[in-house]
Amino acid sequence: MKAVVYKGPFSVAIEDVDKPTIQQPNDVIVKITSTAICGSDLHMYEGRTAAEPGIVFGHENMGIIEECGQGVTSLKEGDRVVMPFNVACGFCRNCVEGYTGFCETVNPGFSGGAYGYVAMGPWKGGQAEYLRVPFADFNCLKLPPGNEHETDFILLADIFPTGYHGCELAQVRPGESVSVYGGGPVGLMAAYSALLRGAAKVFVVDRIPERLDKAREIGAVPINFAEGDPVQQIKDQTDGAGTDKGVDAVGYQAMSKDVDHEEPATVLNSLVQTVRPTGALGVPGLYVPADPGGPDEQAKKGMLLVSIGKLFEKGLRMGTGQCNVKRYNRHLRDMIIEGRAKPSFVVSHEVSLDQAPEAYDKFDKRVEGYTKVVLHP
Repeated sequence: MKAVVYKGPFSVAIEDVDKPTIQQPNDVIVKITSTAICGSDLHMYEGRTAAEPGIVFGHENMGIIEECGQGVTSLKEGDRVVMPFNVACGFCRNCVEGYTGFCETVNPGFSGGAYGYVAMGPWKGGQAEYLRVPFADFNCLKLPPGNEHETDFILLADIFPTGYHGCELAQVRPGESVSVYGGGPVGLMAAYSALLRGAAKVFVVDRIPERLDKAREIGAVPINFAEGDPVQQIKDQTDGAGTDKGVDAVGYQAMSKDVDHEEPATVLNSLVQTVRPTGALGVPGLYVPADPGGPDEQAKKGMLLVSIGKLFEKGLRMGTGQCNVKRYNRHLRDMIIEGRAKPSFVVSHEVSLDQAPEAYDKFDKRVEGYTKVVLHP
């Protein structure tokens, strides 16, 4: 079968790899109909992780079940399904408590597994024609048959729940004000989720016009940090108080305000300044324990200079960690079905699997309006 294979920094290729087979009774094989390129994939693509050539990328996957293992009970061939990017067992302590992003079974020696991602277990990615899904009764979310809402449902694999997770970590409540730093796909989903949760005013901080335009379209207030200090811009629009809550949807590759070098802690420190005393921060943006491309020796070790004293002084709370997709994907699916949510506004391009190398290049360079790319094998 065809798959997107990592070759080295800034290089992926479409190659023929072995089609997956049933290995355990609770496996299914899914014929992929949609799979998305994620900003997290770009960390590997750019050589900013320990990823080795040969990885099949793709952790945002949906499709039609082609084959079921003998132990699968709630699914059948022909079912349309979307999978959380988290590979989870469903029975370990963390899974039972709802922390499926930190499964203790699927990636021995580490809490958490994912498809097609470095250090996240042996699971092949789904930027391919087929995908093996383990513990399928637990990991597959069934969808209505047909092809309606295809580009909405694919976002249930990661970015819609992850954006919602950022709001959950920050405990966003109706009537509150929220600052979202980062207007990429996850940032836009966080802003959208904050509005769905009843936030009164949501700011989105970025510098890319297409992203800021999308933020405005959904009812958020765009803040262009290239035009001035975003903290001051937001305080000027909140009577000097700042916002009730904040979300970091950028992570460790944050850029300086003049965009000429990386400052991995700049978003965290800006949020500490932006959010009012006793507020809360949600941090779904990715931070890593080691960054080979870090701008200094401490950053390369995943150690950042964060304003912990100011965070403490203001009595701020902070929640972190990757999304436990299964906490949210079922009710977000139902909101899509009932017309209450349409996250596909963030999708900028739909292309064939064969066009993945070009799509990676353009998405990485943020050119031609590339904000979120869905591949169709």
